[in-house]
Amino acid sequence: MKNLLVVPTRAVGGFFALSLDTFRFTFARPWQVREFIEQSWFIARVSMIPTVLVAVPFTVLVSFTLNILLREIGAADLSGAGAAFGTISQVGPMVTVLIVAGAGATAICADLGARTIREEIDAMEVLGIDPVKRLVVPRVYASMIVALLLNAMVSTIGIFGGFVFSVFLQGVNPGAFVNGITLLTHLPDLILSEVKAGLFGLVAGLVACYKGLTVKGGPKSVGDAVNETVVFAFMALFVIDVILTAVGIKVTAG
Repeated sequence: MKNLLVVPTRAVGGFFALSLDTFRFTFARPWQVREFIEQSWFIARVSMIPTVLVAVPFTVLVSFTLNILLREIGAADLSGAGAAFGTISQVGPMVTVLIVAGAGATAICADLGARTIREEIDAMEVLGIDPVKRLVVPRVYASMIVALLLNAMVSTIGIFGGFVFSVFLQGVNPGAFVNGITLLTHLPDLILSEVKAGLFGLVAGLVACYKGLTVKGGPKSVGDAVNETVVFAFMALFVIDVILTAVGIKVTAG
C-alpha cells in the first residue's frame, strides 16, 4: 500500500518541480529563440491539419443542431449568435484540447523520450547544460503560442463554416446571421477563450516534457510515455476547462 502511494506522489512532485524550474528559467539568458521558433513550427506542422479536420465537423454539427432548434421556435435569425457563442466559448477551446494533447504534446514527448533513452539528456547534464532551460522552456512556450493560434483558427473556421452552412444550406438570412454574431459573444468571452487555450498549451507542454524526460528503458517505454501523456493531458485540460468556464461565467455575470 505504501508503494502504491509513493510512486504517484513522487510523480506529482517531479512534475511540479519541473514546472517551477520552467518558470524560473523563463527569463534566464541566453534565450533559446531559435529552438523556440523551430519547436513552434514543428508543433504547428503536426497540429494544423488535424485541427482543420476536427474543427469543421464540430462546428457544422453545432450549427446544424442549433439551427433546427431555432427554426422550430421561429428564431432562425439568431443562428449567428448561437454559432459565435458556441464556437468561441466551448468548441474552440475543446478542439484545442484534443489537438494540443493528441498531436502536439505527443510529438514533444516522443522527441524528448527518444533523446532520453539515447542518453542525450545525461550527456547534456555532464556538459553543464540544463535540459530544462535548453529543451523544456522553448517547447512549453511554443506549445502555448501554437495553442493560442489554433484556438483563433478554430473560432474563425467555426463562424465562417456556420455562416456557409446556415445561409446556403438552411436558408438563414445572411444579414441576420452577421448581425447576431456579437449579440451573445463579446470581448471578455474571446479573452477567456484565449486564456483557456493558452493554459491548455502550457499544461500539455509541461506534461509532455515531464513524461519525455522521465522515460526509463527502451523504445517501448517511449511509446508508453506517449500514451500516458495523452491521458494525463486530457485529464488536466478538462479540469482546467471546467474551472475556467465556471470562473468566467461568475465574472461576466457579476
